[in-house]
Amino acid sequence: MDPVAVCERCAAARTRGALGTAIAGAVTRFPPIDLQVIGAHLRNEVDRLPSPYREAIRPYFVAQVFGAHHDLLRMHRAGAFERLTAPITHPGRCLEFWAMVPRGCLERDELPDRHAHFNSPRHRLFYYLLAGFSMFVLERPGHPVGTPFPGGFRVEERRGAFLCPIREKEGDLWFSICNYCPADQAETG
Repeated sequence: MDPVAVCERCAAARTRGALGTAIAGAVTRFPPIDLQVIGAHLRNEVDRLPSPYREAIRPYFVAQVFGAHHDLLRMHRAGAFERLTAPITHPGRCLEFWAMVPRGCLERDELPDRHAHFNSPRHRLFYYLLAGFSMFVLERPGHPVGTPFPGGFRVEERRGAFLCPIREKEGDLWFSICNYCPADQAETG
């Protein structure tokens, strides 16, 4: 699967439904063995984290990847994207995200204790596709609400707005989904 071609199809979408359809078209091409490998890599990355953070973050990382995967497939099979005709809320940010993804698929994460990553460009593409689905189709943060971060901070939803303690702190990682997330920076100090 060519990440450039996949991202061009996603970038061409003008509505949330068209983007959902484009993402689903790519994600459904991943065979079950890829999902098993991605799950194993995710488990390995989480297992490296110190306790008790490891236990606190595990369900959120699983939800971020496999919960989003389930929601995407469920919506696709139900025909929900055909009815989702609203335009993409942040089209510029969305285009920037899809322009970044092919290069991001080739980047190695130097901070594996802070960012679960996958060991092949193909698997990182899967991660980015699901992040794009969450952020631009569902209009939710890339990290699920409740995701804990060191220091006792969490992704929150308050009165319909999403707040993240690291939203503006990941700028040094140009390939981080945080740079494209619809959440606002939470007050942490």
